[in-house]
Amino acid sequence: MSVDKSRQEYWRRNLRLVSICLAIWFLVSYVFGILLVDQLNAISIGGYELGFWFAQQGSIYVFVVLIFFYAWRMTKLDREFDVHED
Repeated sequence: MSVDKSRQEYWRRNLRLVSICLAIWFLVSYVFGILLVDQLNAISIGGYELGFWFAQQGSIYVFVVLIFFYAWRMTKLDREFDVHED
């Protein structure tokens, strides 16, 4: 694979990963936390309504998981394209 094609593929896969993470972020914070809050509040977990939980706690947990997921996937991608730092 030429250097140019390799760079393009690396960047394409990086953008795809970022897009997936942003879509999940949008879904959890905006859709679940704001738009569907009334429907989700019909479900109760641990004494709290699910819509409230997503708006207050769940979105934070998902964001932290997304950070670790992104770091893990980018490490794999960096090694695959031999651009890692170690």
